[in-house]
Amino acid sequence: MKPFRLDAFVIRGGKRLRGTVRVSGSKNSALPCLFAAILSDEESVIENVPDLKDIRTAVALLGRLGRKAHFEDGRVVVKAGGRLKPEAPYDLVSRMRASVVVLGPILARLKKARVSLPGGCAIGARPVNYHLSVFRRMGAEVSVSEGYIHAKVKTWRAGRVRLDFPSVGATENALMAAVLVPGRTVLTNAAREPEIPALADCLRTMGAKIFGDGTSTIEVEGMERLSGARYRVVADRIEAGTFLTAAAITRGSVLLKDAPVDHMASTIDLFRKAGMDVRETPDGLLARWKRPLKPVSVKTEIFPGFPTDMQAQWMVLMSITPGRCRITEDIFENRFLHAQELLRMGARIDIKGNTASVEGVKQLSGCPLMVSDLRAGAALVLAGLAAKGETKVLRVYHLDRGYESMEKKLRALGADIRRVAV
Repeated sequence: MKPFRLDAFVIRGGKRLRGTVRVSGSKNSALPCLFAAILSDEESVIENVPDLKDIRTAVALLGRLGRKAHFEDGRVVVKAGGRLKPEAPYDLVSRMRASVVVLGPILARLKKARVSLPGGCAIGARPVNYHLSVFRRMGAEVSVSEGYIHAKVKTWRAGRVRLDFPSVGATENALMAAVLVPGRTVLTNAAREPEIPALADCLRTMGAKIFGDGTSTIEVEGMERLSGARYRVVADRIEAGTFLTAAAITRGSVLLKDAPVDHMASTIDLFRKAGMDVRETPDGLLARWKRPLKPVSVKTEIFPGFPTDMQAQWMVLMSITPGRCRITEDIFENRFLHAQELLRMGARIDIKGNTASVEGVKQLSGCPLMVSDLRAGAALVLAGLAAKGETKVLRVYHLDRGYESMEKKLRALGADIRRVAV
């Protein structure tokens, strides 16, 4: 694996974005589907996969686990056969938090696993204990030592298994293990985010019997073996929301082709309340600025509520919207890191605990900015699009983890943005 390039985006704000942008496949859906290939010895083919750092890390991790995989033109082919290995090493797992979901399929296949504690964005603990406790309830012995999760199971326990918190990753991990657990497993307090039905659909192409995905109770009939996966990844609801914000913050008009509208109800509703014209058309989701926006307060919630991954983008839009509003972060602690950078641009934001009070200003001023995490980075790019003068966004390798060709897509819409080496 190549090290992260220390690139930056240089943006000159003030351009109204216009045109059409295709929404890429969802990274958060693609990753668990790639790891689901571990559950079968047959070839798996996953399509509409975005070309991102995290995807390439996942492909490399599959290879290290004994499953050769090839990624080209949005398509990952995981080759048949290969001797599956129980260890997911630190040098790869440390690059992204989502890699902890290899634990379930490895444990299901080998009844033992050694997986490094994950890395990724610095937005709070996002504890793995939700993953560990659900496996203990399914019959596994689990411990953490020397930076690794150690898990083994003699006999799986089916039956009712309650998650401590409706964590998406923990639900994915438990679901991928349960498909090979003899008997009927019922997961309660499960996550309902669209990534869960997407993974269930992928597993069903492998022959899994899963019912109730998309609700808080998921039933799984364990199978003795599964076939290879054949699945097309759903479009990325957060990328779509980010480009919707780009249209709003630049007073533009953008058609979001392939936007997963069914997964975006809370986001679309919020933009409409603020005054954006957002409507479905035969060609995609059309977002048009028609009049000055008004401030709207919001609280992040688990699906189907407003997603925490859109909180930073909403904050930057509200920072140039006349009036006052409050933004409450109820999912992750430490997820207001972008606010400090926005203050340097002239924003008025006061943070107390998990709530930010935002008073809109007439305009932001461009300046050098430092990205702390994926979604904060997206917010800073959006701020640069709206700011007066030049904005230099540093450490954009965070953005390369979650947005496919972000600067190219923005440039195609009329933005003055370029990538430079630093």
